[in-house]
Amino acid sequence: MSLAAFLAFAGLVIFAAISPGPAVLMSARTGLTEGFRTGVMLAMGIGTGAVIWALAAMFGLGLVFAAAPAALWALKLGGAAYLLWMAWHLWRDAATPFVTEDSRPVPRSPFAAFRLGLWTNLANPKAAVMFSSIFLGTLQPGTPIWMLAALLAVIFTAETLWNSLVARIFSLDRTRARYISLKTVIDRTFGGALALLGVKIAAT
Repeated sequence: MSLAAFLAFAGLVIFAAISPGPAVLMSARTGLTEGFRTGVMLAMGIGTGAVIWALAAMFGLGLVFAAAPAALWALKLGGAAYLLWMAWHLWRDAATPFVTEDSRPVPRSPFAAFRLGLWTNLANPKAAVMFSSIFLGTLQPGTPIWMLAALLAVIFTAETLWNSLVARIFSLDRTRARYISLKTVIDRTFGGALALLGVKIAAT
């Protein structure tokens, strides 16, 4: 792979990371409600999920989807169901008063935050199709292992840094104060957006 192809790959990965989706929504809400540190662990889970989908694409999952569309359909329905489940919980609990960090018991553990980020990204099987398209356009037969590892590192870094930044922005005191005053509206907005994304994943 040439330097130009590598840079093109990195640009596509960064664009995919910053595009609005379930991962960005979950990073924003985690930053709002649980702070930056928890948001970083969530972002690392999101980055790991992206690497898993990228590995699947490297090993030809896109070809499997093309040969057996029912497999992609089943994954889409499973991912959509997970997002709709999260959306329902956000909507249902939106009117529950926000508990400030000072009086809140132990927050979500680092592992729980990582797991949430991982499952949030794995709930979107379209990532596998996207990575398959990117790899088909940039990878050549016989690409060395170190180059593949470098590409995976770019994916993990882009996803983790971007979603950490989103969590940081939404964890700021001014943002959190605004959230507390508009919790019901914001949570139901997040829930509605997640539900729409879930429906879109299932329908497209």
